[in-house]
Amino acid sequence: MFCDKCGAPAQAGQRFCSRCGKEFAAGAMADPRRSRVAEHIRLLGILWLALSALNAVGGGGLLIVANTLLGRLHDFGAPSNVPSGLLRVLAGTLGILILAKSAVGFVAGWGLLQRLPWARMLTIILAFLALFNIPFGTALGIYSLWVLLPAGSDAEYEEQVRTAGAA
Repeated sequence: MFCDKCGAPAQAGQRFCSRCGKEFAAGAMADPRRSRVAEHIRLLGILWLALSALNAVGGGGLLIVANTLLGRLHDFGAPSNVPSGLLRVLAGTLGILILAKSAVGFVAGWGLLQRLPWARMLTIILAFLALFNIPFGTALGIYSLWVLLPAGSDAEYEEQVRTAGAA
């Protein structure tokens, strides 16, 4: 049991906190808190899988548009000065890059759910890249950095890895 004001350990029958002097009422002592990483790691993995699925749909859709619509722009009556070949190559390349990013996001989300040692660093890298993907990527990037980037998070994640490995 711990003091709910200062977090100092307390005995079950203790009436006052030995550190801050706060009087304990019935049920005023809190149980030890789980770490921030332990509380949020599962949700973080699920959110990375969801964002990656959204990116995969977008990247796949862009590839379909690049290979069907943009390849036949002139058949639909587009002016002859429209560079349909260049647009097709650019959209196809962008679609492939988005699909690659979503594949890496799937790997990171799966790694977080499995508590694999390399998943924390991969997720931090992806979180920095996701900050530019407004609005969902930005939100998930900020959340990922809030959970995984602080100095104590490394030790907390390593503890999660050891716990998952022992189970």
